[in-house]
Amino acid sequence: MTSRSTSSFGLIGTDWQQRINWDRLRTYRLNRARESMKEAGLGAMLCMYDENVRYVTSTITPGWCRLKPGLRYALLCEGAEPVLFEQGDIGTQINRHCPWIPEENVRYAYSWIKGAVGPGSRQQAAKFTKAIQEEMQKYGVQDRPLGADFADINMINAFQEAGITWTDGASPMVQARAIKNEDELEIMRIVAAICDGCHTAISHFMRPGMREHEITAFAMNYLYNIPGVEDVEDVIVSSGPNSWPNWRNFSDRIIQPGDLVIIDMAAVTWNGYKSCQYRTYCVGKQPTQEQKDYYDIAYKWLYDAIAMVKPGATTRDIVEVWPSAQEAWGYAEEDQAAANLWGHGLGLAQYDTPVVSRIYSLDHPVTIEPGMSFALETQHGKPLQWGVRVEEMLVVTEDGPQITTQFPIEEITVLD
Repeated sequence: MTSRSTSSFGLIGTDWQQRINWDRLRTYRLNRARESMKEAGLGAMLCMYDENVRYVTSTITPGWCRLKPGLRYALLCEGAEPVLFEQGDIGTQINRHCPWIPEENVRYAYSWIKGAVGPGSRQQAAKFTKAIQEEMQKYGVQDRPLGADFADINMINAFQEAGITWTDGASPMVQARAIKNEDELEIMRIVAAICDGCHTAISHFMRPGMREHEITAFAMNYLYNIPGVEDVEDVIVSSGPNSWPNWRNFSDRIIQPGDLVIIDMAAVTWNGYKSCQYRTYCVGKQPTQEQKDYYDIAYKWLYDAIAMVKPGATTRDIVEVWPSAQEAWGYAEEDQAAANLWGHGLGLAQYDTPVVSRIYSLDHPVTIEPGMSFALETQHGKPLQWGVRVEEMLVVTEDGPQITTQFPIEEITVLD
């Protein structure tokens, strides 16, 4: 049975109330990674993606390091504490701020910055590989497979020359991150509350004559003033003809009276955990009956899907209530409507398991389990005129799904 769920606690730690238990969260995540590594038959796991480094070490990747695998990375060997290879001499700060990582397990990284160092890449990849080998030998797993969540041609060549047996380490980490503990689920409720607050603030601010990027700027200012917000990947503001097909961006387009505007809190990141929450607004006038009708269709698609979410159900059960891309928009292939009828896991990554789409889920269903956190979103519209989009975030408990987003969704939000 679907219910609504709100955050129970505030944003900061106190001595008078047990809120999120960060020690419990760190221990849970590391043990999940170890269990997943063992199930995959790996001797060690090399984590280079930001979400996986954070998952096993509970350290933050600064903004300038994101999307640059290799500036910092972590190695988890069977039977050992994680080893963090930090960029330059920042490890001194890690030792100061992160006492759960043994001081001797903090190293400096060997990076080739996605090949930007040119001919030096081969040299750096060789040093990188040697350091990984030394750690694996130290813990007696040098003859076991190494799982890597990322690889480029420099790594592949260096591993081959060194005789390292390596394999997929991304899938075990995806599997580990999929099931959240009680602290992570509470974080997701807090993330939803932050997004609700931002949508409410936007609803009191946005008026005809403003440009899309002004709304994004306003939202960014609101969000970065909240304690614990580390990053806002995007605040999508798509108005008028930009809203269908939804180009998922913002520009300096002027919002005119009667425009439909769809706004997404995309990857608002609080203590590492990310959001996704769309709402649809009509600015300066009442929406037309046709626009209301299209909205009702998208809303029904969304809540028909939510009704199928329960432990033991699959992503196939969810997408079977949605029309095909051909039925809905006349598209020849489902890929042409990618993300129009959509769902995706939320956690330290913007795309955790499960991903819900007719592209994948009909033939490759994933079972819904307690502890999952994800968003479901649907959209509809008239090409290059206007569009509507709705989205709810939810967490799955033993008793079923709980919707965590609270900002009104039953009808278009009118700002008149």
